[in-house]
Amino acid sequence: MNVSELSSTARAIVAPGKGILAADESTGTIKKRFDKIGVESTEETRRAYRDLLFSTEGVEEFISGVILFDETIRQSSSDGVPFPKVLADKGGIPGIKVDKGAKPLALAAEGETVTEGLDGLRERLAEYRDLGARFAKWRATYTITDDLPSPYAIAVNADALARYAALCQEADIVPIVEPEVLMDGTHTIERSYDVTAAVLEAVFRSLYDQRIELEGMLLKPNMVLPGYESPKQVADDEIAATTVRCFRHVVPAAVPGIVFLSGGQSDEEATSRLNAMNRMGPHPWELSFSYGRALQQAALKAWKGADANREAAQRAYYHRAKMNSLARSGKYSPDMERTT
Repeated sequence: MNVSELSSTARAIVAPGKGILAADESTGTIKKRFDKIGVESTEETRRAYRDLLFSTEGVEEFISGVILFDETIRQSSSDGVPFPKVLADKGGIPGIKVDKGAKPLALAAEGETVTEGLDGLRERLAEYRDLGARFAKWRATYTITDDLPSPYAIAVNADALARYAALCQEADIVPIVEPEVLMDGTHTIERSYDVTAAVLEAVFRSLYDQRIELEGMLLKPNMVLPGYESPKQVADDEIAATTVRCFRHVVPAAVPGIVFLSGGQSDEEATSRLNAMNRMGPHPWELSFSYGRALQQAALKAWKGADANREAAQRAYYHRAKMNSLARSGKYSPDMERTT
């Protein structure tokens, strides 16, 4: 394990003003997104769409790394350049999703899951590194109710996340550890805080037990907010303050950066809340973004599968990347949505 290389890569991913494009949608997930814009999901349409994103001029000023799917890391641009090389040639860092998805957790309550994919992971990581990947991602999910997640589900997923991280670091690949507490439901922000803190505490205990070099990893968590169906919604500033307070209690300062997922938030909500957190800084870690839908939704709507709309889609993607780059330093404001 090359600790210096891992640390250097992790810091580069969360360099000031930059964040991650999560373009690692599974075939099923991207089909749902294509269905909404009336585009058939085929290997070629998926390739063309990713090519549109990766070739956007100037976006490397705001995007440091891109998480790819297994299909995508093996694809090439329209002029035949492998996607990892397209990204690297523009100064980007290619990454790869390596988990096999959340499955029902045996002998647990309905709704509890465990993420699979550890079998054969060492060999897959070696292949992905040869293909150009320098970081990876593994997602675990946790459902909130009055009784869930159970200690059992928290412990099992913490162990899997740490085992994944250890295999990544052994392969000189930076692990992005993604414990996502799902915000579906009617729970309060206080309940979200308690569950998120418990999940993160268990994750970092397992990472420590399994000898993870914290300087050579990144955390990809949810923000702490009320359930989307909660009658007690709160302002962005309260979400920001509660999230930062939670993380200061449980996330070691040795971790170089926290790259938030957007979950079910709107594009502008994800940007505004990240901005509010960074206005509260400085923090022990870089607070950045690893957004999928919140960076791509506007581009998808503009593209609609037509080559004639390629430039409009790229402008939409560039705009969202720039807005989130500004939020990295607390310099975003909603009026920029209409003036930039």
